[in-house]
Order: sequence, then structure tokens, then C-alpha cells
Amino acid sequence: MTLGTGPGGPLEVLVVDDDVRVARVNAAYVGKVAGFRVAGQAHTAAEALAFLAGPQGARVDLVLLDHYLPDETGLSLVRRLRQLGHHTDIIMVTAARDIATVQAAMRHGALQYLVKPFTFAGLRAKLEGYAALRRALEGDGEAGQDQVDRIFGALGGASAGPAELPKGHSALTADLVREVLRGAEGPLSAQEVAERSSLSRQTAQRYLKLLERTGRVRLSLKYGETGRPEHRYDWV
Repeated sequence: MTLGTGPGGPLEVLVVDDDVRVARVNAAYVGKVAGFRVAGQAHTAAEALAFLAGPQGARVDLVLLDHYLPDETGLSLVRRLRQLGHHTDIIMVTAARDIATVQAAMRHGALQYLVKPFTFAGLRAKLEGYAALRRALEGDGEAGQDQVDRIFGALGGASAGPAELPKGHSALTADLVREVLRGAEGPLSAQEVAERSSLSRQTAQRYLKLLERTGRVRLSLKYGETGRPEHRYDWV
């Protein structure tokens, strides 16, 4: 795990893809996720290695790495980086989907694996999971079981993002609900989410329950003087 850019600073990302157009799109995606900034782009393993070995490489927190590079594979590059003492975090972003490559990526320390083609929501979920992991690892000393569970669950939660919704659900609607919750100053009721997103209360409630089941939304209860407690939701 890298040390990062300092408290409160954005997480710096190096985008590595042999296709210049794809690299540009992925970099644009990264730039749209709060808390992340593109440190640079590379289109070969040699370019990536040179960037990480240079003065800018010291501040790179995360590499989005394609497996199919013209001069060597992404996994081969990961092995070389580790041998050279570079411990920058890696998320594989590639069309390689054979089990052997996925297993090798895990064994070489890739934190996540995103299969092409993917949506912006899919990449954002992986990045948010990575940011949650970084937050869980803040601080020194020993970790209790609760903290250990949070650390190991941080990236796992990213797999339940809007890109993997059940049939009959819209990623755009899930994104809309997500943005409303992320922009709120505190927990919101289903009615408040519906009003801010221009959705029906029934639709807002359905997506809130789905996101709560996948661990992306936290449910709390607000008790009044009379009647049932109000369900309120905030983004995890």
C-alpha cells in the first residue's frame, strides 16, 4: 500500500493502456471521480516504468493497468515493479478474462480487476472501493476484528456498484440516487431523495433498498414523538 499524497490530497492515478483513445477515455473517467486526479498516461510498459521511476512517479498512488501492452504484459510489468521496489497499488483494467490471468493478477497483488468493456459507473465503483480501503488503513497501532473486517470488506463492496444491478434496474437511475445522497449534508428519507431526483417515491425507495442491501447505502432510523420511525439513508 502506497503512502499517498498526504492528508486531504487527491489520490494520483497513472493510466496505462496501449490504445491512446481508450487511455484518454479512462483518464477522463478518473477525473470525474471525486478525490482522484490523473497523474499521467502511458501506452507501453516501458513508458509506465519510466514514469514511475521519474520524479512524478513518487506521488502515484494507483495504476490502472491494461494487460495487453505492446512490449510486455501488464502482469509482467507488475512483477518487475515489485522487484524494483515499487509498491504502487494496481487495478487491472483489461479485456483479458481467462481465469489463469485473473488468478495471476491476484497472486501478484492487484487489488481489483475490471473487465473491458465497462461503464463509468463500473470504474467509479472500483475507485470508490479503493478510496474506502485507503481510509480504512489510516492510522497506526493494532487493528481489532471490526477494523480488519472493514479493511477486507472495503474493496469487496465495490463489486456491488451500479454496473452490476439486477435485471430490471437502471444504472442511470442508481447513479441519480447515488449523486443525491453524496451531495446531501446528512441522511435523507426516501421522500427527500425522490424530490431531489425527480423520481417517484416508490422508485426512490426501491433503489435505496437495493443499494442498502449491497452495502453502498447505510440505513438509520429517526424516531419521532409518535408513529413509526422514519427510514433515512446516506451513502457509505
